[in-house]
Amino acid sequence: MEQYIIKGGTPLDGEVEVSGAKNAALALIAAAVMTDETVVIDNLPDVRDINVLLEAIKEIGAIVDRVDRHCVRINGGTVNSVIVDNEYIRKIRASYYLIGALLGRFGHAEVALPGGCNIGSRPIDQHIKGFKALGTEVDIEYGKIITKAENLMGNHIYMDVVSVGATINVMLAATLAEGRTIIENAAKEPHVVDVANMLNSMGANIKGAGTDVIRIKGVKKLHKTEYSVIPDQIEAGTFMLAAAATRGNVLVKNVIPKHLEAITAKLLEIGCRIEEYDDAVRVVGVEEMNNTHVKTLPYPGFPTDMQPQMVVALALANGTSVVTESIFENRFKYVDELAGMGAEIKVEGNTAIINGVNMFTGAQVNAPDLRAGAALVIAGLAADGFTTVSDIVYIQRGYENFEKKLQGLGATIDKVSSDKDIQKFKLKVG
Repeated sequence: MEQYIIKGGTPLDGEVEVSGAKNAALALIAAAVMTDETVVIDNLPDVRDINVLLEAIKEIGAIVDRVDRHCVRINGGTVNSVIVDNEYIRKIRASYYLIGALLGRFGHAEVALPGGCNIGSRPIDQHIKGFKALGTEVDIEYGKIITKAENLMGNHIYMDVVSVGATINVMLAATLAEGRTIIENAAKEPHVVDVANMLNSMGANIKGAGTDVIRIKGVKKLHKTEYSVIPDQIEAGTFMLAAAATRGNVLVKNVIPKHLEAITAKLLEIGCRIEEYDDAVRVVGVEEMNNTHVKTLPYPGFPTDMQPQMVVALALANGTSVVTESIFENRFKYVDELAGMGAEIKVEGNTAIINGVNMFTGAQVNAPDLRAGAALVIAGLAADGFTTVSDIVYIQRGYENFEKKLQGLGATIDKVSSDKDIQKFKLKVG
């Protein structure tokens, strides 16, 4: 089982390039099978979830040609099945985007119920509500969501809760529905906008993405396009928080600073220095960080996917901070791991009360999910001594070359697969 071994205590310093946004890319891959012409997607992150989804569309007949590590050519003209079900697809959350894509194109989709990180209940009731509003019959049988529609018809849909997945999924299906669809209380995340932009470049008629009302005029068919995925705001934020926690100086490149405003605002509050450029952000950490309060909210609020990384930084700040998680109820599972490194955090319901400490000490910890895993790596980088992080398969789901990018910033970290490798690492770095 692969692990990260880290010797902490070195401030991160240098430049790091951010990959394409995983959460956008997954939906874009699904959208690519909605036409029988060739779609080229560039700036794809080379991470496990992406590779699983590409394999899934290949299995239903799409032609998938990896131009290079970050570029793929997809032709959905050869798709010969609307049944997506294998052991891998069940492990990723974004498998559900294939429902909207296949339903829109073929009027029928059968897709395995989605998996992903265990960070709390992520119901798909809003997806189902949206599909039914478009005239779809929806059943859940044998671990699959089965959707069928004689004729997809546009409709007025009000989302009861803001859901990125449901907004994108309904948008995919409505693109090829007859008539007009209005999605109210829509999610405003950058990757919702990215999916709408790519669909529009394929001939769709979508207006209002990035606001809470999206208007879609259905079209008969979509055509080929070439499209580049937006940078990953969560990967960017992770490196920004790593710079803060290690008191480093890091230039995070290939970003859209506007997407990072909620993270930047909190870093300024805790005392870090921020320099913004057209497509880069520099974070300079400080010896004495201030406490603050954070509440996770849908975009443009503070992202739930940045909550664990923020908690790590606040656990090293002066005074008492309060972090409220308003999106997922199960997102503080990593706190026990941090406590083993010396953090003082008390969780009450959906709130973490954090009393800052001077430093962490190295320990053996387990990554309970993707973002918490990245946060524990940051804690290890800031800690005195050696830290091993297990279950890094979660981290590899969403971060490309994580340890190599950190090494490029001066971090003493390596990927190992045995106790012998750990001993070698310790002997080498002293």
